[in-house]
Amino acid sequence: MSQNISTRRQLLGTLVAATTWMLTPAAQAQTQAQTQELLIYCGITMVRPITELARQFEAREGVRILITQGGSEDLYQSAKKSRRGDLYLPGEPSYRDKHIADGLLGDFKVVGYNQMALFVQKGNPKRVQPALRQLLRKDLVVTIGSANSGSVGQEGKQMLDREKLYPEVIAKAAFLMPDSRALNLSLKRGEADVALNWRATAFFPDNEPYIDVVDLDPKVAQPQALLLNQLTFSQYPALARKFTDFVVSPAGQAVFRKHGFLDAQQKSRG
Repeated sequence: MSQNISTRRQLLGTLVAATTWMLTPAAQAQTQAQTQELLIYCGITMVRPITELARQFEAREGVRILITQGGSEDLYQSAKKSRRGDLYLPGEPSYRDKHIADGLLGDFKVVGYNQMALFVQKGNPKRVQPALRQLLRKDLVVTIGSANSGSVGQEGKQMLDREKLYPEVIAKAAFLMPDSRALNLSLKRGEADVALNWRATAFFPDNEPYIDVVDLDPKVAQPQALLLNQLTFSQYPALARKFTDFVVSPAGQAVFRKHGFLDAQQKSRG
């Protein structure tokens, strides 16, 4: 009896060894890759191109990508508190400058550009003109972003501060919204006549039928670089770099352009 048990154990050991040997280095690497999971903190404005590229990358690499969306400042604070995640994409570059001393933001690449514009109801029924002072018109219901939560509010404040209009606009604004999505909803629901928002979002399929863009002078609405930052506590830094390289590739940039963002050449022409 004991001899039979010993024999079975030897056979089992041989099978395990054979199974392990049959997994080639490439197969082992693929098995490991399938367990890898990237977490991206993505500002709401960029969720659509990042989601499209993430699905393509998942199919190509056999990995999972989770995307947490929200206001840029809220996202950073969430990453800082949890110490989880791999990449951080805020809506404008000042967030890197603001938080770089924390040591959590490592290498980055510019993945595109966005700029601010005035958004109005479809057809521009109130005849809003391309100037920030239009936000002070008494006949308009105005909504802008909160500077404390998202990039759209932060950039809006900087623009209005440069024109010395921020205190007046804040006093007049009917709503302060946390992000670009909420600003668009205020127009789509007929709650506002004009909003100061990230231009690319007006061309999203669910916004375009309801919203028109009144473009501002590029000297006033300066294109803002979108920085895809690698988090220094990333569990999969090599995979995060590979995804970043995919985003800045010609195929990745085509996806960003499709969703209304500018690339480096378009930015320089603007």
